[in-house]
Amino acid sequence: MTYVLIHGAWHGGWAWRLVAPILRFAGHEVYAPSLTGMGDRMHLLRAEIDLELHIADVATLLEAHDLSEVILLGHSYGGMVITGAADRCAKRIHRLIYFDAFVPENGRCLFDYVAAAVPERAAGFKKMGEATGFVDPPPNSLWGHTDPKLIEWIRPREVRMPYRTQVQPLRLANEAALARIPKTFVQCTSPATGTFGQFAAKARNDPAWRFHELKSGHDAMILQPQAVAQLLLKEAS
Repeated sequence: MTYVLIHGAWHGGWAWRLVAPILRFAGHEVYAPSLTGMGDRMHLLRAEIDLELHIADVATLLEAHDLSEVILLGHSYGGMVITGAADRCAKRIHRLIYFDAFVPENGRCLFDYVAAAVPERAAGFKKMGEATGFVDPPPNSLWGHTDPKLIEWIRPREVRMPYRTQVQPLRLANEAALARIPKTFVQCTSPATGTFGQFAAKARNDPAWRFHELKSGHDAMILQPQAVAQLLLKEAS
């Protein structure tokens, strides 16, 4: 099985550094790319980067490596990205995993969902984004981090997020094929960020979805890598 692990906003492929080796040791192929302007590609950061470019990052990776039977996972903002990539490359996808992530509808943007769930946070993003073109990372406590040494390691690797990624609507062209792809939702609840409960509530009660709850902070792949890896290995069965 092939895993493609897509990080969330402000993060990079480095977020999966503890999970990816476990999956590879189990015999699977693993890709954990950094989206344009993020992680080890932060030298490409610019305000013009939008959701469409990040979708193209993932779709191009799937096509360039001729990947098939892919478990495509999106963490947080990565849910926006994997939805668009799966819409373009549906035949290559075995399962979509929304890991405490946005599950967007056609024509909606990330900001729509944040504004509905946490309006004061959305207002802060909007003020900063419209003034500078970027949104700064929130405090690491929002992701569940309390260890000062871990926060010290994460901070220099975080990147300001281009505001266009948050306000550009998702455009889908192949919704019927996208709907047929099996899907899983993983909710991180300790602590919850306040944003992703709206998606978890739908997936939890939908027999078409697999649903898991992790007693972890939002960055569970960093906080509990063994538990996350074991969950992902089960999803391959």
